[in-house]
Amino acid sequence: MDTDEKKRLAGIEACRWVRDGMSLGLGTGSTVSHTIIELGRMVSEGEISVVGVPTSVATRDLAQTLGIPLTTLSEVGSLDLVIDGTDEFDPKFCLIKGGGGALTREKIVAQSSKAMIVVADERKQVDVLGKFHLPVEILQFEWRATSARLAEICPGGVALRGGENPFQTDNGGYIIDCDFGGAIDDPRTLESEILSIAGVVEVGLFCDMCDAVILAGEDRVETLVKNGGRLG
Repeated sequence: MDTDEKKRLAGIEACRWVRDGMSLGLGTGSTVSHTIIELGRMVSEGEISVVGVPTSVATRDLAQTLGIPLTTLSEVGSLDLVIDGTDEFDPKFCLIKGGGGALTREKIVAQSSKAMIVVADERKQVDVLGKFHLPVEILQFEWRATSARLAEICPGGVALRGGENPFQTDNGGYIIDCDFGGAIDDPRTLESEILSIAGVVEVGLFCDMCDAVILAGEDRVETLVKNGGRLG
């Protein structure tokens, strides 16, 4: 299978966890977009009735196009399940997210959900996080000072996403991509350290949130469920 087909199969497989009447967090990215497309089909054909909370403008627009009813966290209070993608995940189901720039909204939605399923292809499975540059959303205000603080704790350097034409998140923030060289062996401590820097909005480390990964390999799709997780 090529990469696009793996993503499609993983995205569709995640829908097996969806039940009628659920409130869902709808993630952002190329893999989870296949989940949203399949959910749209299920809704349009009357198989399920669900409501979704989108994690980005792009996801909102896709869900609306497909006829998936949308809501907000203030309206539903909590979610039954969030389905999202990832840029990396380790054996303890810790994640790096934010390659698409939606990490802050994704984390807000994930923290409000009773369980989290991640869809991914085999390239995203790693022994230690950090080969993928860690995204950090920061305020535009004095962003160079915030970036410099991040550089002090990042051994491989930092870069403003977009360079001279900075990428802006849906929240109006900038993304600083931090090169930790595949050596984030204590993501929880690093998460706390980065969040202590004034000007940081959110960091793309998701610890103790993911309960299962739908993983598309070379010739099959398998579900990895976290021991002791909320879906175990």
